[in-house]
Amino acid sequence: MVRMLWPRSLKQRLIAQLLVLQLAILLVFGLSFVTLLVVADEGGVLIGPAPVETAFAAIERGPDGKLAFAKTDKLADVLVRHPKFWFIARSDRGEILQLGEVPEIYKGISQTLDRMTYSDLRDVGDPSPYLAVLRRRSSPAGDFTVFGQGELLSEQSLILTFSRVSLAPMLVLLAIVTVIGVPWIVNRAIKGISELARETDGIDIARRSYRLTETAIPSEVRPLVQGINGALHRLDQAYDRHQRFILDAAHELRTPVAILQARLDSLAPGPDRDRLIADCERISALAEQLLDLQRLEANAKPLTPVDLVELCRDVAADLAPLAIDQGYELSFEPEVERSPIQGDPASLSRAITNLIQNAIEHAGNQGAIVVRVACDRVIEICDDGPGIPEAERERVFEPFHRLKPRDRGAGLGLNLVLQIVQRHGAQIRILASPSGGACFRLVFAEQAA
Repeated sequence: MVRMLWPRSLKQRLIAQLLVLQLAILLVFGLSFVTLLVVADEGGVLIGPAPVETAFAAIERGPDGKLAFAKTDKLADVLVRHPKFWFIARSDRGEILQLGEVPEIYKGISQTLDRMTYSDLRDVGDPSPYLAVLRRRSSPAGDFTVFGQGELLSEQSLILTFSRVSLAPMLVLLAIVTVIGVPWIVNRAIKGISELARETDGIDIARRSYRLTETAIPSEVRPLVQGINGALHRLDQAYDRHQRFILDAAHELRTPVAILQARLDSLAPGPDRDRLIADCERISALAEQLLDLQRLEANAKPLTPVDLVELCRDVAADLAPLAIDQGYELSFEPEVERSPIQGDPASLSRAITNLIQNAIEHAGNQGAIVVRVACDRVIEICDDGPGIPEAERERVFEPFHRLKPRDRGAGLGLNLVLQIVQRHGAQIRILASPSGGACFRLVFAEQAA
């Protein structure tokens, strides 16, 4: 019920909590003051030491070294207000200085001042005629135990005294509240916003149904969160439409490409026919790569045990005839017997195939292509071609990026490799091979094993 009544507005919540905190401070000091009044009324703590303090301040040593009272205006005022004022001071040397007549009931105490340090005294009378205070004090004249007539504080004096005594603690408490309490209240009030900020880290293209939490947040922020969730929903719908369009377009391309391929095959051999067939194959490869990308997006399969050595051996064996036909020596060089990981064998096979085909396409139709499986779940595909400039090694993974504008590749093969590698939590880097060609290195994380 209390939670339902607590404001959801950030502004109202901050105001309410700060008011509660300030009221709590005032309540503490108010209760302290009321308690003081009650106890004072019952136990006599309204005894003020001002007359005794005034008398002590008037003590001085004369030229002969003896103690005496200086004639001060304040002491004279005390004697006017209290005609029967009495006071006795005992120094640590045993010297006694007295003013007025000590009441009979206190004479015994006045003779044992050397064994006392502090006391407030009153008799059972109401009002008490025998108010007395005993204190330890020091001055240039020496160290003393002073005992003398006190006075009953008025309510006004009590308030002033309480204010003087409590002002410093109240200021300290307010400073503590300002330095500690206010930041704590603010942090607590915006906790929902901080958690919301952490949730935004989960927004990713791979989590298209992800939404921000709309509960446990201030009411001022909720419309913004609802707007963000609405935008995410619209983006999801637009992305799905875009993906369906690409998938449908890629499927639609396959039929006319197949018809075109058949018609080209029926033409008489010649350079024009060969160029047209190469262009047709490029269009066909582009359509297949688009389909591969969409399948990868739509059909995320559960990971299963995969041996990288066996996988690379099979892919190298399948592509060896193509590599040899294009003028390369394709070799498979495993440095370990087995290299097990958790992965999707179909997509990993596609990634290795694309990398070998990339080497066949761009390595200059000569030299060696080496497929190597090293320890620590590392795969390397190296060639003896011209290599890839260091400035281009990140960009070659972008869709449709080519080192040379007239390259025959479709431009999606390496981007597909990158997506497959990232889905497996692995990393891919481009290095220079020992011969100066390109070397693609795939490193699979240990936790994937």
